[in-house]
Amino acid sequence: MDPRQIEHRTARVGDVSLHFVEAGAGRPVVLLHGFPEFWRGWRHQIAPLAGSGFRVIAPDQRGYNTSDKPPSASAYNLDALAGDVVGLLDSLGLPRAAIVGHDWGGIVAWWLAARHPERVERLAILNAPHPDAFRRFIRTSPRQMLRSWYAMLFQVPWLPEALLRPRRWAPLRRMMRRSGRPDAFTEADLDAYAEAWSRPGAMTAMINWYRAPLPSSSETSRARVSAPTLVIWGARDPAIDRRLAEKSLAYCDRGRLEFIEEATHWVQHEEADRVNQLLLGFLREPA
Repeated sequence: MDPRQIEHRTARVGDVSLHFVEAGAGRPVVLLHGFPEFWRGWRHQIAPLAGSGFRVIAPDQRGYNTSDKPPSASAYNLDALAGDVVGLLDSLGLPRAAIVGHDWGGIVAWWLAARHPERVERLAILNAPHPDAFRRFIRTSPRQMLRSWYAMLFQVPWLPEALLRPRRWAPLRRMMRRSGRPDAFTEADLDAYAEAWSRPGAMTAMINWYRAPLPSSSETSRARVSAPTLVIWGARDPAIDRRLAEKSLAYCDRGRLEFIEEATHWVQHEEADRVNQLLLGFLREPA
């Protein structure tokens, strides 16, 4: 990824200021990162998409890196997070865009497509369950409950931040390495993430995504997606059961699923060429 191809910008969106990077020209594609990354989590996708005729927009979502970090956990509810994407599109004069999301960014993308269908031209999800599918599945899956242990820990005030901070975030670096293939992250990648995590208020804001109140079950059960949808799933994800990929697909009117058997949760890093091929084929499909 050539830094000279990327423009760094800032937009005022409601009550927050969001930093984002932009590259290329053409039909807009918004890339939404997950925990604990920032826009750089799409470093393998930005140049290929921009070079193929798309206008790529990758924000630091609220709480991350150089975007604003509201102190209250309630500021990170799904309606607010999806509203940030709508506000970013408004600030750029874009009525619609293709939306691509990974991890928490995928959950925001699911919610955005359900709550604001008029703004989503196409939807691509990477290793992120539909909120209602996850709510239903975890109730009946002790294995998924165990896999989600860290989300339970994150509910405790201040403790997760204290546990992750020592030796320049060594425990979080280790967690990322152990959850992916050896080629998922370089030391330079983790150094860049650690710099973002070290910004004032950043780690608490990032963990507040887990502490924010979730939508009600009646809201999530109605969250169907009408936009054409592609679900890409690294099958060796240690945190999310692969069955959630198919269960999430059931909420789509027009969806298809692609498993990448060799990849983990960090599919866009480990199998970048394959992910880029799938995304480009999907984004180029006629409406």
